[in-house]
Amino acid sequence: MGKKRIVKKNSSGVDSALKARSLAKVMKKKIVEGVLYVESSYNNTRLSLSDKSGNILAWSSSGALGFKGAKKGTPFAAGKIGELIGEKAQQAGLKEVGVVVKGVGSGRESAIRAFSTFGVEITSIIDKTPVPHNGPKPRKPRHV
Repeated sequence: MGKKRIVKKNSSGVDSALKARSLAKVMKKKIVEGVLYVESSYNNTRLSLSDKSGNILAWSSSGALGFKGAKKGTPFAAGKIGELIGEKAQQAGLKEVGVVVKGVGSGRESAIRAFSTFGVEITSIIDKTPVPHNGPKPRKPRHV
């Protein structure tokens, strides 16, 4: 039957090679103020770090860190993304960040908490979750 393979898993749940790859790119710009965009759906969480004019400096998602399936939408995965983007913000020399949150997923708060542990001051948190105003017009009844 052959040899049995033993697969060792990281205890943190994040693929270390993917995390190292996303931290490998060194930022050229040094900025003081920025905006952190958190997009959290039921299935995934994405974070984007930009300067005040809207140019993206760093981004990541739970899928980019190696989480698969239903684990992508968890608060744990969002926290890991927040830590990664926090490290990138430290490299860029960020001091103040305004946070814009969009979506209804469970990773909203944990991503912000993990990001704030890296010494970047959060000046404001704005919720821009889209809210439907009764949606489109319903279909007409069928004539049979």
